[in-house]
Amino acid sequence: MELSFYLTSFVTLFVIIDPIALAPLFVALTQGMEAGRRRAVALRACLIAIALMTLFGLLGDKILNVIGITMPAFRISGGILLFVTALDMLFERRTQRREGQQADADHDPSVFPLATPLIAGPGAFTTMILLVNTPGAGWGDALAIHLVMVAVVALVFLFFLAAGMIERALGRTGIVVITRLLGMLLAALSVQFVLDGIRGTGLV
Repeated sequence: MELSFYLTSFVTLFVIIDPIALAPLFVALTQGMEAGRRRAVALRACLIAIALMTLFGLLGDKILNVIGITMPAFRISGGILLFVTALDMLFERRTQRREGQQADADHDPSVFPLATPLIAGPGAFTTMILLVNTPGAGWGDALAIHLVMVAVVALVFLFFLAAGMIERALGRTGIVVITRLLGMLLAALSVQFVLDGIRGTGLV
């Protein structure tokens, strides 16, 4: 494969994952956490996302075919799960669950919704499957595509590390406003996932 293919792969994954947009979401989802714990959550989320996208890049089409799940169905389920998170952000349900110290200690958004579906979502899974299965691509190309994916997720981690500075810049009031706004945007994104999934079934 030519260098332009890998550059295109990087740009495609960067746009799909969107590290810049994930930073304020990370701030909202880890609000009130200590810096060390926030870094641990960020690292765990990125490592899990890399593992999931690697799995789907290598075996995604085979896994879905074996268990009888179509990509449209995967998009719809991801959209529904993301909508639940959006409701939490809009109506402070997460805050209410964390009023006690024990609730706060148990709160860990690294697997859901950070690792999936925010970093490694249906769009990223689909992109990895399509890139790895590009006609003419061999194992060397598959390895290069996965390295490109790791580079994009590394950028996500760097933006997550800057979350503390973002939080201090916004202040408590700014965080509340941003959380509500992002909740609405997440709700819209989740609905878009569902609509894309329904469209992919050919029903509309």
